Amino acid sequence: MTRLQRLFRISWVFCRYRLDIFLPMAELPAPLKVFFLLAPWHLFPQPKLDRGDRLRLALEELGPVFVKFGQILSTRRDLLPDDMAESLKTLQDRVPPFPSDVARKIIETSLGAPVSELFKEFGPDPMASASVAQVHAATLLNGQDVVVKVLRPGIDKVIRQDLALMYLMANLLEKYWTEGKRLHPVEVVADYDSTIHDELDLQREAANASQLRRNFENSSLIYIPFINWDYTRKTVMVMERIYGIPIADVPALEAAGVNLKVLAEKGVEIFFTQVFRDSFFHADMHPGNIFVDVSNPADPKYIAIDFGIVGTLAPDDQSYLARNLLAFFRRDYRQVAQLHIQSGWVPPDTRVNEFEAAIRTVCEPIFEKPLKDISFGHFLLRLFQTARRFNMEVQPQLVLLQKTLLNVEGLGRQLYPELDLWSTAQPFLEKWMRKRIGPSGLIKSLQTHLPAWLEQSPEMPQLVHDALLQIRSAGPTEKQNQDTLALLQEQQRRTDRRWRRGITAVALIAAAIIGTQPEAREWAENAPLWTWALLAGAGALVMRGSR
Repeated sequence: MTRLQRLFRISWVFCRYRLDIFLPMAELPAPLKVFFLLAPWHLFPQPKLDRGDRLRLALEELGPVFVKFGQILSTRRDLLPDDMAESLKTLQDRVPPFPSDVARKIIETSLGAPVSELFKEFGPDPMASASVAQVHAATLLNGQDVVVKVLRPGIDKVIRQDLALMYLMANLLEKYWTEGKRLHPVEVVADYDSTIHDELDLQREAANASQLRRNFENSSLIYIPFINWDYTRKTVMVMERIYGIPIADVPALEAAGVNLKVLAEKGVEIFFTQVFRDSFFHADMHPGNIFVDVSNPADPKYIAIDFGIVGTLAPDDQSYLARNLLAFFRRDYRQVAQLHIQSGWVPPDTRVNEFEAAIRTVCEPIFEKPLKDISFGHFLLRLFQTARRFNMEVQPQLVLLQKTLLNVEGLGRQLYPELDLWSTAQPFLEKWMRKRIGPSGLIKSLQTHLPAWLEQSPEMPQLVHDALLQIRSAGPTEKQNQDTLALLQEQQRRTDRRWRRGITAVALIAAAIIGTQPEAREWAENAPLWTWALLAGAGALVMRGSR
């Protein structure tokens, strides 16, 4: 199907489900307005279904690329009204499996050997089939049970074609829709583009799985299956087969005697451990991707699969997020408002008092309920919706985090309705913040940054000198340049003094910590020689610069 044919197909489906209600007709330029007015909307009666169900059915009819896009949109409560988001949550990725002989051909081409020489057994019927890939059971020659994930043939071409049309529609929305400038629909499509292309590379998914497995090695919380790298390529991934009860099968878990309260609380701990300890989290933790190891029912363990979508947080985002959540626990709405501004999540000219009042208006009615009755995820959604009024920029990393939190909380409360996510989260966050700003955090920061500081410090005067020369030669008014030059030179002298004092202060603090904290003394005793050499060099630079 050509791109033009596909565009007509999309337009026809949109007309059939009367999705014209979503068009900002009053804001469109005349040519587009005429085009949409002439479209055959009125050939179809208004469906009796509500708008959310109409959108869901249209996306399902348009195929897997639009279905997956709708699934992502369902988590974007900052973009969609609640009724539409709830409808899109039920989207189903219904794709028939491709023939087994095609799967075998892809495996043989990728791995360079017949399937019979690679596996002792290979299941002809797929265990699962989705839009991007399907999975077959197999047994390696050494007798190990594995699953073989095979990329769907031709899917990359389908995705490229549909994404091009999505970009076209997003550009039109951003240009002609009043809300488009703030919600950045092009960025939303670009984020989806990145996500779905990550899923097209099974080596990337395998690397994600290996990273998570390493992060939770020997953990009592969660088990990550082993990746067989010898049999993994871009279009084929071979992974250890796991056996467990699907987490959504609560009757089976109860029959196995699983402690559901412990299981629910472990899910919350896994989430916060991934986000704040590792800054690397499984971002697709819906019930289909989570199983439970019930070999020890009193202390059950999660098992995760499908690692195509992961999220990361920068250290600054980690810190701002933790401080925001702790401020909410204390009902310190002013700090919440200030943190949003400091982090750049809302514009710097936002009036703190107004933003604080808006946050208080949203939060106070919520906090009047018992904490166990408050949805942590929906609380964040309400906050994001409030921040929209203050032109909060879309934060892709926080969107993935919010989606994952909603999944984790939903699973937890399905297992144990009395789950109090807040009481589980607060001690974890407080401990993380103490560790981050305490002695061990300072030592870690010194270990990380001091070599770079020492390496760059000799170059700073020359860099500043070069910049000043450029300013002197660039401007047309000599007097203005001389004034600017003098000001910058004075600022540089002050910076040099602060730099020397800063290094001296850090050295004194580090010495005090080493003298008073057992963990610091242990680190000092075991520190390699080069570390002390760098510290000595820092001292020499400080003394030299102070002359």
